[in-house]
Amino acid sequence: MIDLYTWTTPNGRKVSILLEELGLPYTAHAVNIGKNEQFAEDFLKIAPNNKIPAIVDHDTGVSQFESGAIMIYLAEKTGKFLPTEVKARAEVMQWLMWQMGGFGPMLGQAHVFLKFNRGLSQPAEERFAKEAQRLYGVLDRQLADHDYVAGDYSIADMAIFPWAARHDWHEVDLTAFPNVLRWYRQLAERPAVQRGYQVPSDVGPIPMPA
Repeated sequence: MIDLYTWTTPNGRKVSILLEELGLPYTAHAVNIGKNEQFAEDFLKIAPNNKIPAIVDHDTGVSQFESGAIMIYLAEKTGKFLPTEVKARAEVMQWLMWQMGGFGPMLGQAHVFLKFNRGLSQPAEERFAKEAQRLYGVLDRQLADHDYVAGDYSIADMAIFPWAARHDWHEVDLTAFPNVLRWYRQLAERPAVQRGYQVPSDVGPIPMPA
């Protein structure tokens, strides 16, 4: 059994979607970051960087924080969604790292300046709006000749999707990125993605472009 400590954020959803795809038994524990529950002493013992998500795998005794590390751990534990062949694995890993190092952090800044603090800093708004468009363009070009981001459906897709689900927050029109839109709709139809999106609480359907 796995304990998942999470909240309804893109990084949290990455792991719950993967757990649902894997069919692993887990218990979700809500860590309400709006109430600063990520700073609770018990949670810090599991996640010293006071960020969700984190897991405790009681089958192996492994306690893990950082969403990308958790996804690699679970994929390796089960032998699913992360190839073992060198070239295929490298392809998945580079797109997972692209999400971890760019698509997530930069779009997180877009949330701050485009969604929650409009008017605070015009240069910041312009910077992150432009960067959001660039990143979606990178993803669109990759998906032009790939059904999924890195070959077969993998942890890279699961990591990227929850961030793309906030495209409205990024002021991005997915119809301007037709390959991303096709991929996004395809993933949104997966039952495991739909279930994982609602962890740890039901927030309504996955946002769909008109």
